[in-house]
Amino acid sequence: MAVEDGPTLTHGEMKIGAAVVACKRLKARKLADPRKFAVGGIKDTFRKYPDIGVLLPAIGYGHKQMKDLQTTINKTKCQSVVIGTPINLQRFIKINKPTTRVKYELSDKAVLQLKSFLKKRKII
Repeated sequence: MAVEDGPTLTHGEMKIGAAVVACKRLKARKLADPRKFAVGGIKDTFRKYPDIGVLLPAIGYGHKQMKDLQTTINKTKCQSVVIGTPINLQRFIKINKPTTRVKYELSDKAVLQLKSFLKKRKII
């Protein structure tokens, strides 16, 4: 299962994040689909953003949202969980499966390309 940064997947409109990239690079056979196990706010997010697919968005970091995320992860049938969120979710929720966290950094070249992209669109 790949847990990604929720805002990146929803209003950021990204289709994948660091967790999916790591799963693909390590040749995971398939990603577990958390949608039928989703509860509360997670379930609502899948309804509002149906194109998210099999990724699990970590939406919000309030107590109720974290509880919904924990329940959804723990109910989903999978062998392991790859977390690609900016915060270390394992500090806040208990996950009942093997878990690892992945991160990424932009190269100097990517930073320059991003700045150029944002300037062209008059965002910065």
